Amino acid sequence: MFTEEELEEAGLAWFKELNYSIASGPKISPGGEYPERDDYREVVLKDRLRNSLYKINSEIPNQALETAVRKILIPEEPSLLENNRNFHNMLTDGIDVEYEREDGSIKGDKVWIFDQENINNNDWLLVNQFAIKEGNQTRRPDLIVFLNGLPLVVIELKSATKEKATIDKAYNQLQTYKKEIPSLFTYNQMLITSDGHNARVGTITANKERFMPWRSIDGEEIAPTGIPEMEVLIKGIFQKYRFLDLIHHYILFQDDGLNITKIFAAYHQYHAVDKAINSTAKAISDEGDRRIGVVWHTQGSGKSLSMVFYAGKLVLGLDNPTIVVITDRNDLDDQLFGTFSSSSDLLRQKPKQAESREDLKKLLSVEAGGIIFTTIQKFEESADNSILTDRKNVIVIADEAHRSQYGFDPSIKQSDGKAETKYGYAKYMRDALPNASYIGFTGTPIEMDDKNTPAVFGGYIDVYDMTRAVKDEMTVKIYYESKIVQVKLPDDQKDLLDSEIDELTEGIIAEEREKYKARNSALEAVVAADSRLKTVAEEIVKHFKQRQEAILGKGMIVTISRRAAVKLYDKITDLKPNWRHKDDEKGKIKVVMSGDASDPESWQPHIRPKSQRKVIEKRMKDEDDSLKLVIVCDMWLTGFDVPPLHTMYIDKPLKGHNLMQAIARVNRVYKDKPGGLIVDFIGIADALKKALMVYTESDRKNTAIDTEEALKELLKEYEILNDIFYKFNYKRFFKAKPQSKMRIITEAMEYILSLDDEPAGTGEERFIRHVNRLSKAYALCSTTEKAQSISEDIAFFKAVKTALRKHFNDGEKNPQDIEGAINQMVSKAIAADGVIDIFEDSKIDPDMSILSEEFLEEIKHLRHKNLAARTLEQILKTKVKALAKKNLVKSKKFSEMLDETINKYRNRAIETREVIEELIKLAQEMNKAKNEENELGLNEDEVAFYDALGVNDAAVKIMGDEILKKIAVELAETIRNSTTIDWNSRKSVRAKMKVKIKRLLRKYGYPPDKQKKAIATVMEQAEEMCDRD
Repeated sequence: MFTEEELEEAGLAWFKELNYSIASGPKISPGGEYPERDDYREVVLKDRLRNSLYKINSEIPNQALETAVRKILIPEEPSLLENNRNFHNMLTDGIDVEYEREDGSIKGDKVWIFDQENINNNDWLLVNQFAIKEGNQTRRPDLIVFLNGLPLVVIELKSATKEKATIDKAYNQLQTYKKEIPSLFTYNQMLITSDGHNARVGTITANKERFMPWRSIDGEEIAPTGIPEMEVLIKGIFQKYRFLDLIHHYILFQDDGLNITKIFAAYHQYHAVDKAINSTAKAISDEGDRRIGVVWHTQGSGKSLSMVFYAGKLVLGLDNPTIVVITDRNDLDDQLFGTFSSSSDLLRQKPKQAESREDLKKLLSVEAGGIIFTTIQKFEESADNSILTDRKNVIVIADEAHRSQYGFDPSIKQSDGKAETKYGYAKYMRDALPNASYIGFTGTPIEMDDKNTPAVFGGYIDVYDMTRAVKDEMTVKIYYESKIVQVKLPDDQKDLLDSEIDELTEGIIAEEREKYKARNSALEAVVAADSRLKTVAEEIVKHFKQRQEAILGKGMIVTISRRAAVKLYDKITDLKPNWRHKDDEKGKIKVVMSGDASDPESWQPHIRPKSQRKVIEKRMKDEDDSLKLVIVCDMWLTGFDVPPLHTMYIDKPLKGHNLMQAIARVNRVYKDKPGGLIVDFIGIADALKKALMVYTESDRKNTAIDTEEALKELLKEYEILNDIFYKFNYKRFFKAKPQSKMRIITEAMEYILSLDDEPAGTGEERFIRHVNRLSKAYALCSTTEKAQSISEDIAFFKAVKTALRKHFNDGEKNPQDIEGAINQMVSKAIAADGVIDIFEDSKIDPDMSILSEEFLEEIKHLRHKNLAARTLEQILKTKVKALAKKNLVKSKKFSEMLDETINKYRNRAIETREVIEELIKLAQEMNKAKNEENELGLNEDEVAFYDALGVNDAAVKIMGDEILKKIAVELAETIRNSTTIDWNSRKSVRAKMKVKIKRLLRKYGYPPDKQKKAIATVMEQAEEMCDRD
């Protein structure tokens, strides 16, 4: 267990092990022992920057180097993010400069900020407590990593020993720094947070959920749990060669035209790409077999970005190859193309899409470079089976590299009385690109009987399974709920029919296959029967309403065909007419499907151009948008990333990779989403089990968990909460009149606060802990009959918890808790805003001055004594905490009195009535002290130093009030004139201040034997005031 100071010391030690120089912020600041900057507003160590640039770029004239320094120090854009992006481009691509040659001609050149060839030619420095002043704010990040004088990494730490000093608080602190000292973040490449238990890394645009752990030091093994996460992160990221590699190749700015997002690779992405690059080098060598391998990274773990990072490094590292990215569907091609297009900074080019085989051949005619997107169908057998290019510097990246179409084996196809031999696309692809090298990226594993994938691509390069992704909080667990609506067709006939259709339509692109199935499948006819779809619609409306009451977010409905999608939309909107809207910008439900003018008229409102589908996609990704449900049959089942999506309704036979990719749509991390839910209307359980057979053992245990497991957890927590309330009849709440409901919740709060403390915590802490667990389980199984039967009880528990949190959270409101309680209230009888006013019964005036005599008198007569005691305790704690910055002596005195009283109460040495009396006496003491201060005629600071002189000591009292007041006034002025930023960290400044205080005390004849203690107290009070300012 680390305190914040110990965690900082540990961080310094770990960086020292990596051969970083260590410096104290105060010592290298203005006025320090070894100053390296002239002003606290400067965030760059200019001498280190200049020395490094001159050493690394020794062939560049000084005048040009100074131009580079100016470009670094003077940002050009008004936006922090744009300046950060420009600076990152300087890091990776160098700084363009011009200078005059001896003959008078102008030469263009590059100034490099880092030396990547000789890493020790750089200046590696870690600084702690580096104070920065901007505007009226002075802030001191805990640790900053400087490279060549530039502050590239900010690390914020919180104590592991303080319950409320969490990693979330460290994240919030970094957001405060961004607002108050933004100049520091112009140069920032990474942000790191740690609370001793956890450590996370992110970027200046990353939300809290996208701050990720770094689990490996060497990339080969996951670090044992016994090693602190922060140690793993520091040693895993800040090895000098790796840190430079990460900055150059694993940070990208995605620009979609509306927003810029800065992304830093997760540890599994970095190590996978690193292995893939090494494997590529072997595969393309003279001894290589052109098979690079397969990267299996589970869906939702950032596979597309891994492909971008891989391509970005290929572009620079392997003689500028041509990269061909292959997908198996047009919509997937568009999605992945969009990801690559928005990452052009890292790729140093814009990718291009091949519109046809001829276009593909034209694009490949360029001798080097280029990133080309195409679908696998462009390699099908045609009249023109010519080689597209025989170049060796072509790297083929296949997305979802295990599809059946990557086959080599021949098959006989019969049609119109003719028989012909057909091959899988892999053969035609190899024929068209005979000397290319191949790598596959997949979100699902290669099946055991799949011989084609290894034949084309080779074996696994890297595996990142679902279990690891959940543990790393890259994804959430997926739960399964069966709600099968019977299909009147025997199972054996259904399987036979479906397999026949698959065989007939093999080789047809996905959209065409869908049309064929919709016209010819008897299965589709019974699945999409009106009577059955009416039942499915009713179930979805009811189920989704219950889901929305338990957890905010979105849902997706998967149908067997486009006809079924349109019919189900009509059935649902017949039940809920207000969900329907013609405008794509409005409405709660939409159908997303492909089609053209030849499709039935009733389908046309749902057939949209790509631009309009983008509108719906954007709405779907926005949690606050009114669009909550989409119906799809094929589109959006792969490569579609909507973090708020928490429920998928499946009414389509799916199997194997297609099934696993579809259900992964709900596994994205988002806010407090505890998991994704798959609702099965058609019977995919067996297919799911079969699909999981090729996954790791841990994945099989942790995927598609039956909601019965969540229900067991829910009922366990429900029983615990009922045990907690065994002496309190909360059930009367549900039959009470509205005006009585508030009182019952207030009484419930009173009851919880009256429970005895246990090793597991106070009654309040135990109650809140179990309600949190109950809420998570309920969000996963809220639609089950048993969960619904106790939903009102659950809502009551949440209301009590929210009320306790609102009033007793050290003055810190938790908006997520309150908002969650509002939306998760199943019983409308509970207060609409989920907030309970505990003073309502007593009619206390909310505008009454806190701790006034009137207020204390009202508190004394509150009917709920435990609530009164807890409220007063909280108010006094807040007051005492605030007082410490103003008057340390009084704060310590009142804090000790408060702790003594509360400890007696917790140990049941005094009754509730007595603790209220003692707390009221303490409040009155505080009021009395304030009145006495006013009578002294001193300001706030002078009173603090007056008290620091030990005025209650008999020997000191003899000096008389007037003399003591004079000392206090002069002390306040002396301290004010002596304190500068970081003064308390500088021994020389502290020593001078102590001498001044000592002289002042001697001047007025302060008792010599009391001086040491008085000086220490005065110094401590000065430090508190310094932190306050």
